[in-house]
Amino acid sequence: MAGLVQIRNVPDEARQALKARAAARGESFNEYLLKLLIDEAARPTVAEVLERARSRSERATESSVEVIRALRDGRR
Repeated sequence: MAGLVQIRNVPDEARQALKARAAARGESFNEYLLKLLIDEAARPTVAEVLERARSRSERATESSVEVIRALRDGRR
């Protein structure tokens, strides 16, 4: 279900700049702002990226040295 977002006190300069960008792309102001919000929501935060990296490193059971040795010994 789609929700409604209302933003108050947007400076006129910011609103006009965003409207101009929407027009330059051939989009309505609403379409343009919706795409901006969707793109922002899809982009992971720094904290989320760091958590994913930490999680991956915890799952890795072999060190790079062990992997290289195994490759050299023909075990892979």
